[in-house]
Amino acid sequence: MGTKKLMLTLILSSIIIFLVYILTILTKPTIIPTNNSFKLVIKPNITKTYPVTFAYLISASTNDVLKLKRTLLALYHPGNYYLIHFDYGAPKSQHLEVAEFVSKNEVFSQVGNVWIIGKPNLVTYRGPTMLSATLHAISILLKTCQWDWFINLSASDYPLVTQDDLIHAFSDVPRDSNFVQHSSRLGWKLNKRGKPVIIDPALYSLNKSQVWWAVKQRGLPSSFKLFTGSAWTVLSRSFAEYCIVGWENLPRTLLLYYTNFVSSPEGYFQTVICNSQDYKNTTINHDLHYISWDNPPKQHPRSLGLKDFRRMVLSNRPFARKFKKNDRVLDKIDREILKRIKWHDTFSYGGWCGGTDGGQDSCSGLKAENYGVLKPGAGSRRLKTLLTKLVSARKSSKHWCR
Repeated sequence: MGTKKLMLTLILSSIIIFLVYILTILTKPTIIPTNNSFKLVIKPNITKTYPVTFAYLISASTNDVLKLKRTLLALYHPGNYYLIHFDYGAPKSQHLEVAEFVSKNEVFSQVGNVWIIGKPNLVTYRGPTMLSATLHAISILLKTCQWDWFINLSASDYPLVTQDDLIHAFSDVPRDSNFVQHSSRLGWKLNKRGKPVIIDPALYSLNKSQVWWAVKQRGLPSSFKLFTGSAWTVLSRSFAEYCIVGWENLPRTLLLYYTNFVSSPEGYFQTVICNSQDYKNTTINHDLHYISWDNPPKQHPRSLGLKDFRRMVLSNRPFARKFKKNDRVLDKIDREILKRIKWHDTFSYGGWCGGTDGGQDSCSGLKAENYGVLKPGAGSRRLKTLLTKLVSARKSSKHWCR
């Protein structure tokens, strides 16, 4: 009798384990924001997938609400993930406006891939708090979703290709590639950034103020080599994970060093990757941005306008910055590149969406049956031309961290 009971128990246990396994493979977890926190919900698994996936950090500050909305809609794609960091120093009313915009968008709610950091950082210009916010975002995205590349943008950035173009063009790029524009030739930055010591009050205060400069300066490091470059990067998941939970102490050592460094986002990732024996040969010396500087260069790049449109397109780059709020060139990009009719309620053209506006096709709603479908266009061909050239150059060691 005892043997029969044991057999019956084993059979019932096997059936229960089997049913749990079936439920597991039929569903997948999705993280969505709820009242400034993350809530775990279960939705039916989608069998179709995209070749690659991007995780975006979009940073914004005071009075950037309109620019943030427009950039987010232009960048949106159900196959990617989007994390918004809105500066703690911005008025509460603007934080609420962004939260309401995200929560009330029907597509965002259906897919559940747009999130807002509930406890944002206070960000100081030229201080390390922007770097802190970026690492915070990477940590959240590593924990909550699967992706191939991390891209950091601001509300003043704008795409020059659709996300279908971007996904299609990146499908043949080695997944370990890191687009980090870098140089060891610091030039004037050697004395203006390498030697000064600063303190960012935002690391310990809730009141925004300028960085403090120490009277004495420090010598240049001898245990690692300094690199500088663009604050805008496209990082592989592997390297992003290394920066957060690296198996050696280099990322943490350099983070402590760059805490007192002027404009640390323009040097931290460059110095980490180029001093790492495991990752320096994964670098591609490009930030994938079209940026126009004055001659001689000033502290900030020029704001782009209609006269820059042709040069932006011919650059074959997927992103550009910076733009003023609702500049006319954004309307031209929407109309001629992204195929958006009305920026405030439509997304960039893609195989995943559908809808009509005044008899014209528009991308305003999710067509679930089209999830996984790509419709790349001329932007994909332009970007592939650039990526093919860059990836080919990566194979030569003379392009690695020089």
